[in-house]
Amino acid sequence: MVTLLSITAVACMIWAIVASLMAVRYCQVHGTTVNPVLLRLEVLRCLSIYRKLTRESSGHVGPLFYHYLIPINAALVLVIILLIAKIN
Repeated sequence: MVTLLSITAVACMIWAIVASLMAVRYCQVHGTTVNPVLLRLEVLRCLSIYRKLTRESSGHVGPLFYHYLIPINAALVLVIILLIAKIN
């Protein structure tokens, strides 16, 4: 069971990373400058810019924002469950 939870948590993290990189690319295409050296720090800023850009253009938040938000939270919950399972 622990192995399944671990694999699922890693898959969620990879999913969130890919979605955040796609959102950064979207922001770059639409005129936001992103420093590649500080990319780890600028991901959250780019996600908020992505949210604002898509809301202004289409009236609702783009799907990449939720493709980041849901799996990163799921990974957090899974890691907490794994920590609880390893303690017991």
